[in-house]
Amino acid sequence: MFQLPILNFSPQQVAGVCETLEESGDVERLGRFLWSLPVAPAACEVLNKNESVLRARAVVAFHTGNFRELYHILENHKFTKESHTKLQALWLEAHYQEAEKLRGRPLGPVDKYRVRKKFPLPRTIWDGEQKTHCFKERTRHLLREWYLQDPYPNPSKKRELAQATGLTPTQVGNWFKNRRQRDRAAAAKNRLQQQVLSGGSVRSLADEDGTVDRLGNSSSPEASLSSKAAASAISITSSDSECDI
Repeated sequence: MFQLPILNFSPQQVAGVCETLEESGDVERLGRFLWSLPVAPAACEVLNKNESVLRARAVVAFHTGNFRELYHILENHKFTKESHTKLQALWLEAHYQEAEKLRGRPLGPVDKYRVRKKFPLPRTIWDGEQKTHCFKERTRHLLREWYLQDPYPNPSKKRELAQATGLTPTQVGNWFKNRRQRDRAAAAKNRLQQQVLSGGSVRSLADEDGTVDRLGNSSSPEASLSSKAAASAISITSSDSECDI
């Protein structure tokens, strides 16, 4: 009768090998080692309680693109605080990659913010302490002041701002780009709202005079299109994150 392989190493020895291979970054060897472990129920039960083994399995699952297995491991096993930072990074990056594949384009800062809101960190890898991906209020205040003076800073200005805020020039550039996009969306929303309101005013006057057909019906395709566009613009601006990331 065929027998399942037995564990030739102690759980502590297996954990030590997993830690060594994980630290070396040799994910391929780590994966092969995990595959060589026994599948007997008793041995699996012992290994599945070992954090080093579970963390190694999560790392391999991430690098092989098996995100479903990664999520299952992270959501169903409690990890100590020492493992949180690395596992949180795996959780977020996996969701970012899935979102990029679904959308067919790289994610921007606002896109990543929305992904984080949709897929919050499980409590198994998070101690409940709130983490912010936003800039501090002092930094935002300084950026806003510079934005009012010049919404299109040149590379020299970006470096100067980066030094003043403690950010990188890339972060400064991204903040200005996102702010310009929000301002353009807000301006478009205001214009469309005014068009819709103007159309409604014309209709009211026409109804009073009994000359709807002559002055124009606000329920025309053009007015309907303006209403939809206004709603779309409102959705864009209201759903954007307040975080300047």
